[in-house]
Amino acid sequence: MHYSVMKQECIENLNIKSNGIYVDGTIGLAGHSSEILKRIPNGFLYGFDQDDFAVEESTKRLNNISDNYKIFRDNFVNMKEVLLENGIEKVDGILLDLGVSSPQIDNTERGFSFMRDAKLDMRMDNRNKLDAYKVVNDYNFEDLKNIFYTFGEEKYSSSIAKNIVNERNNKKIETTLELVSIIERSVPKKYFINNHPERKIFQAIRIEVNSELNVLNSVLPDAINLLKTGGRLCVITFHSLEDRIVKQIFKRFSEVDEMVKGLPNIPDEYKPLIKLVNTKPILASDDEITENSRSKSAKLRVIERI
Repeated sequence: MHYSVMKQECIENLNIKSNGIYVDGTIGLAGHSSEILKRIPNGFLYGFDQDDFAVEESTKRLNNISDNYKIFRDNFVNMKEVLLENGIEKVDGILLDLGVSSPQIDNTERGFSFMRDAKLDMRMDNRNKLDAYKVVNDYNFEDLKNIFYTFGEEKYSSSIAKNIVNERNNKKIETTLELVSIIERSVPKKYFINNHPERKIFQAIRIEVNSELNVLNSVLPDAINLLKTGGRLCVITFHSLEDRIVKQIFKRFSEVDEMVKGLPNIPDEYKPLIKLVNTKPILASDDEITENSRSKSAKLRVIERI
């Protein structure tokens, strides 16, 4: 079953105008987008997704509502460029629902899940050359250790990386459950049961394969600059690394530039571009968490262009 996380909260915070132009950077199965499209009879929706299955399924769903939309099979990091090519310089609202989608996790063949056996893959866009197999089998010890520690915040990164390198000296590591078995052997038994390091290692590899944090660092300034005055950007994150980047970039764009702080007349180019709609992130309700456990870690941050 596919759930769109904090759907109601996103719709409310986008402040949708019936004639507005909106962007869903991660269209998935169009859970959020279908609600946006219903509310813009005189507007237009642009959607982005790297996943061909998502593009196909969301098209079917949105066709039942309206034809005031266009979907691009592309990474949302390219939204500014793609929208300009389509004659769009400014928009009224943007939604980014980050991380891996439920259908991607549920599709065993994609290799995102550490609970089902599959070939190591984890690509959100299957046209990309880098996949989880290459990371696990080709990256050296130092690189693996750094990825696991930086992107997975895993304290046993060193021993896990060492055992991966030792294992692949005998034979290539082909599947998700082979990798889970190596992780299990690399940490104390109690730690494996209580702390789920496999979850953190899979997250780290997925972030590396899809360059997720670099993409996020690039897209947020572009998204802010795409907004019309009064336009809103809603971002849903699912782990602390993403949330930290969103929080830092929103802080930077919502404050007066350090160089001119304290001046009686601040030039326009140094004034804040945005204001924070919520200083603390919006969290999923208890009812939503009961219905969809994935929403437990979700945080929604919202800004408005000044």
